[in-house]
Amino acid sequence: MWMGANVSEKGITKDLEALKEEGFNSTTMLGLADITTPWANQIGKDPTPEIIAWTEPWWKLVQHAARESKRLNMTMGLFNGAGYATSGGVWITPEMSMQELCFSKKSISGGKDTQVIDLDRPNVNLKSNERFPVYDPQNGKVEIPKVPERKTYYKDIVVLAMPAKGVVNKLEIINLSLKMDTSGKLTWQAPKGDWIIYRFGHTTMGAKVQPAQWQATGFECDKMSQEAVDFHLDHVINEIKNHLGDMVGKTIDHVYFDSYEDNDPSWTPKMREQFSLRRGYDLYPYLAAFAGRIIEGKEQTSRFKEDFAETIEDLYHEVYFTTIAKKLKAANLKFFCEPYGGPWRSDDVLPNVTNVMGEFWTHDGVYAPYELEPVINSLRRYGQNILAAEAFTGQPRDSKWTETPAWLKSIGDEAFCVGVNKIMIHRFVQQPWDDKYLPGNTMGQWGTHFDRTQTWWKPAKAFVSYLQRCVGVLQWGHYVSKSIEDFSVAIGSSNMVVKSIHRADQNTDIYFVANVSHYSGQVNCNFNITGMQPELWDPVTGEMREITQFKEEDKHTIINLKFADSQSFFIVFRKKVEPVNSERLNFPSDRSLLDIDGPWEVKFDSKWGGPESVNFAALSDWTDNANKGIKYYSGTAVYSKSFNLADSIRKKREGGVYLDLGIVNCIAKVFINDKEIGVVWTAPWRIKVPVSQLKAVNQLEIEVSNVWANRLIGDEQEPADCEWLPGHQKGGEYLKEFPDWFLQNKPRPSAGRFCFTTWKYFDKKSDLIASGLLGPVRLVEEKF
Repeated sequence: MWMGANVSEKGITKDLEALKEEGFNSTTMLGLADITTPWANQIGKDPTPEIIAWTEPWWKLVQHAARESKRLNMTMGLFNGAGYATSGGVWITPEMSMQELCFSKKSISGGKDTQVIDLDRPNVNLKSNERFPVYDPQNGKVEIPKVPERKTYYKDIVVLAMPAKGVVNKLEIINLSLKMDTSGKLTWQAPKGDWIIYRFGHTTMGAKVQPAQWQATGFECDKMSQEAVDFHLDHVINEIKNHLGDMVGKTIDHVYFDSYEDNDPSWTPKMREQFSLRRGYDLYPYLAAFAGRIIEGKEQTSRFKEDFAETIEDLYHEVYFTTIAKKLKAANLKFFCEPYGGPWRSDDVLPNVTNVMGEFWTHDGVYAPYELEPVINSLRRYGQNILAAEAFTGQPRDSKWTETPAWLKSIGDEAFCVGVNKIMIHRFVQQPWDDKYLPGNTMGQWGTHFDRTQTWWKPAKAFVSYLQRCVGVLQWGHYVSKSIEDFSVAIGSSNMVVKSIHRADQNTDIYFVANVSHYSGQVNCNFNITGMQPELWDPVTGEMREITQFKEEDKHTIINLKFADSQSFFIVFRKKVEPVNSERLNFPSDRSLLDIDGPWEVKFDSKWGGPESVNFAALSDWTDNANKGIKYYSGTAVYSKSFNLADSIRKKREGGVYLDLGIVNCIAKVFINDKEIGVVWTAPWRIKVPVSQLKAVNQLEIEVSNVWANRLIGDEQEPADCEWLPGHQKGGEYLKEFPDWFLQNKPRPSAGRFCFTTWKYFDKKSDLIASGLLGPVRLVEEKF
């Protein structure tokens, strides 16, 4: 996310290098407003106000990003305009914008001489016909904006006269369009009786892209007009080609269309021709149905409205989606799209999309899909295998620099069980400033805060590896339809929630089985397979082993699986079972080898307010510490201690040796005798210790990282040195303007503050987040 004018070449390079190191190989860039509240807004005193999306200064930065992506062997895509909704820009004129049917009416009595009748031009509300409001900097209000073009742009469609009351027979409707002049004067000798004259026309809906910089905000294009869609796509593709040259189709490999966030249009200039072509009759006599009239009876009127809606669906498919697919393919660009929420049939449009995407959110820490199921169902009907997702999108109550990989895991696992098998993390914000300004730039109120400035960014590579393992396996083979016969689970009295998905190819079956709750326990899982040897693959550790304790019953294999909090496994059947008399358990029991307790030396980073070194007599939560530098600390602290290990313990082990950390808030990297042995980021909060690294006397170091929330709350105890304005939904405040001390690179006036960011979630009374290594820390032997 490039937030308005706040983008820099140095920041782009650091971002892409950090993403590459973390394990990512592709990005999609969107140019938004300075801040999203959630509506587009500007932060005052922008250091680089000349950077406006889709203008030359902005394109120079895009060129830099593309060159850096190429250097790093990464690919990159762009949104098809400014903002993230939906498709348009400042290049779209009112004529090519989304259109709205409108009408005026006049009652007259006939049976007289020829009359000259003034027909009013249809009057529409100047407020835009769009789904969401916007922030108006002129009056400081969030409201549906007034769009002058809804008054200045208008085209007539038809003038119809019909009996004033009752059900109207089509033969009674008279087309008077040729009798009205350009000023709206109608000359007509009406037959005897009471008549209503309708003047039908169309104007722009006024809907604009959002949430883009105000200078980059233009009309949404008419998605049912071949001319408008051609113009928009040609402009977008030509701009990309002109600025990115031979990298297009290689490094720059896709164009992205986010979820549809517009109201439905009710007209397009060629609607009459298109309707007649598809439905086989003229729509003009039926237009008064939109004025509340009954034409040819209720059944026929209802049928017309259905036909009209179906024509809109046809045009979105045949004009909008088909044109995008055709033009992007011709440019050697992939079509990434979240194809839902609009007036079309999923089954029609999904085959046009190269990379079909859904989305899921993190509402209250629980997986929350958004229109994902119909996308999955359509995708499976026509056999496409890959379902990508805008993943872990968060609201302020969930994502306020409090997210952790462990918290995200069960949410992602549930998405995997539904059918997601490609992850596009929402979101990563471009960080344009010096690294002393942390946690830095934000997407306003929106999370998840998956940025290189995160406290846990580097060790979270272990979480990214987990996601890679999962999607790698879940893209293999083909999906097997869910049924009780295929997989079931007997949970008993446990509060666990276990979900699954099944994939297969030839003689191999793979089940992803996930405990998506924060409870632990054992369950019996029934798999619709017999005669095959089950294996357990652990996507957290990469471990793969055979399961020895199982039974076959009623054409099912029954396996007792033991889950920790939010733990998941792949259960794999790929070879014939051979009778083996084994006492080996499916899951090991623990034998404690050593309690690593007593005092710990803990080193904090003084740059973030912590003491350089303190002794903890016993492990405890940082937030309970009397030292404010620890209480409000955010970042990484290093726990150190030595422990002795008797030869009898080192040399006489039956199973693997593990370091069990007990409770960790929130992620830990472990070193033994100066060698890294790995990262612990989720339950069961333990890591295997290589036997070769254990000595009689051992030095243990554990780098523990928490979240940014505590330091941000600690800063709120100090005098303010930035000005804030309330966000437009509950969930925080945004930076009013960049302070002078920041712009001039001077020491900040409030010396007790450490953090700088563009969105404020907390005040001085906000609850702190449990932090640090709480243990107990033990060396254990796992015995099967």
